[in-house]
Amino acid sequence: MNVVILAAGMGTRLGRPHPKPLTPLADGRSILRQQLDHLLATFGANAYRSVVVGFKMDLIMEAAAGDAAFIYNEVYDQTNTSKSLLKALRLAPPGDVLWLNGDVVFVPGLLDSLRPAIGAGTSFVAVNTASVAEEEVKYTLDGDGYVKELSKEVVGGLGEAVGINFVTDHDRATLVDHLDACDDNDYFERGIETAISEAGLRVAAVDISAFGCVEVDFEPDLDRANALKIQ
Repeated sequence: MNVVILAAGMGTRLGRPHPKPLTPLADGRSILRQQLDHLLATFGANAYRSVVVGFKMDLIMEAAAGDAAFIYNEVYDQTNTSKSLLKALRLAPPGDVLWLNGDVVFVPGLLDSLRPAIGAGTSFVAVNTASVAEEEVKYTLDGDGYVKELSKEVVGGLGEAVGINFVTDHDRATLVDHLDACDDNDYFERGIETAISEAGLRVAAVDISAFGCVEVDFEPDLDRANALKIQ
């Protein structure tokens, strides 16, 4: 399996001079370091880890040296996560891909809870059904229980996507095609949504509401992330 961390963005909303994944947490680790620690503890050498870099990439590469390979999104300042993920899926070795937004803080048990879903051989998005904030990516389900809509514009969302996602090796080519067709400023969720509606891609929603998980965009998010027991 491949694991990809999307860490190319400028993270301007948090207002830090460094890349958002390098934001220090209360326990002294950066967001990126806690992600890598959890990934290493859960999957060990069984996962090929790569980080998509762009903004101040030297800092990210120094922080993750020895724990991941790196993929450069040279147009990080002109594109959104759809193009960073596209590059990662094209360059990662064959196999399934679990990917994380580089600003997600979560407790250790969350990744272990995803093992059954990974083993089931179905692409999925991890979701929190306990929260449906207006500015977050939301989802709805079709009649068979698979994701139907996935975007910030969803009305009547059943929960929030938390920024941890999985695509099977079988579905990778379809997702690549739809990410390639995305506009430069689209989030990767747009590629998932069009692959669902236009190509019939089946994507499950895996509920991780029982586990602490915060995507850090603003200062209050960082406060909530620091309240989690992430060690």
